[in-house]
Amino acid sequence: MSRQYEMIFILRPDLSEEQVNQAVTKYQEFLTENNASDLETKIWGKRRLAYPIQKKVDGIYVQFNYQADGTQIAPLERMMRLGEDVMRYLTIKLDDVSPETPEEEEPAQEEPAAEAQEEPQATEPEPVASES
Repeated sequence: MSRQYEMIFILRPDLSEEQVNQAVTKYQEFLTENNASDLETKIWGKRRLAYPIQKKVDGIYVQFNYQADGTQIAPLERMMRLGEDVMRYLTIKLDDVSPETPEEEEPAQEEPAAEAQEEPQATEPEPVASES
């Protein structure tokens, strides 16, 4: 069964543009040779890291979106772990999103509750009987 995956990895910031393209091409070719389809690549460029990794504060971010059966993930991550160009990587399996999600229905249910809260505020307070 083919599923949708997203992989983001961070390359060393000292790589030249040619070296970045070689690394990206190497991983793209690996995925296509191992039956991944609909491969989309986005090179985000050099960005500041949230925390230092390997004493580096910048990294070159690359994102792959592809469809595969999942057998490609472990060998690809092993290639990245053994290579010196990749500092970090993360692969996630994306959920299929249906056009009508329960989240869209919830705001409609909250509106009557908001109106119900307004009604007691709109009424006048009852007069208090004094004891005389």
